[in-house]
Amino acid sequence: MPAPTSLRLSLRQLEIFLAVASAQTTAAAAIQLALSQSAVSAGLKALEAHYDVMLFDRVGKHLVLNAVGQRMRTQAEDLIARARELESELTGHGQIGDLKIAASYTIANHLVVDYLTQWLGVYPDAKVDIATSNSPDVVAQVLDHQVDIGLIENEINHPELELIPWLGDELLVFCSPTNHLAYSASVTDEALLSARWILREKGSGARQRFDQTFARLLPTMRIYLEFRHNQPIQQAVEQGLGLGCLSDRVLRPYIEAGSLVPLKLSENYRMQRRFFFALRRAGFRRPAVDEFITLCKTSLG
Repeated sequence: MPAPTSLRLSLRQLEIFLAVASAQTTAAAAIQLALSQSAVSAGLKALEAHYDVMLFDRVGKHLVLNAVGQRMRTQAEDLIARARELESELTGHGQIGDLKIAASYTIANHLVVDYLTQWLGVYPDAKVDIATSNSPDVVAQVLDHQVDIGLIENEINHPELELIPWLGDELLVFCSPTNHLAYSASVTDEALLSARWILREKGSGARQRFDQTFARLLPTMRIYLEFRHNQPIQQAVEQGLGLGCLSDRVLRPYIEAGSLVPLKLSENYRMQRRFFFALRRAGFRRPAVDEFITLCKTSLG
């Protein structure tokens, strides 16, 4: 029986390849990997030379994956993910519960901590990293293998993305108690068009749902202020600067305290939605991810 051929492909070469594929320059990849630019360039050249293949096309100052590189990327990401999982198993110290999570602002600020408290009760030594962003940016981090799982506020379709339904939610239009619309039995379209609006930034889950719901009125609406976070919207509306639209989960304590008032709108403007777990469709999934999803789905939201 012939002796097995030794493996010439190294995990370091794959890490360099993936870093360049993500950063599109050897200089940026070097920063990401904490290596010198010359070491990154040499590693990439060695990989291509050994297998007599080109993986990138040079477009201006950037290195862009060609067809061969694109096919290799998915397999390389899967292999590196498996290697990291094996490393965690070998080193022990509670890493089985380690998680990297990206969550939209509303979910991160108003939901995730409760679930993580339960998670750390099971894995007290686990390291959990949470990155916050709007839903499209969360999805980008999931697809780029930067995190294990994403938690997003609206449905985003992508061929490489798997969405698992989670909690129901509703967006409410609200105002200050001193606003003349605060206690109206119903609010007309004319009133909505004459009001100033203070909203989340474009691209956020809340803003996408708002724009879809008010598509007919949107071209002539007075968008006064836009914020990336919920708190400045809540504060600006509370001070009487205009109308806002945020999740019921965010507004509930302020409504109960009487500092904000939900408006009574036409049923056509009801904004029910669902939160989702966002995962890569293909490749290796760490067991901790499925266990975390189960914990979230079986706990009260």
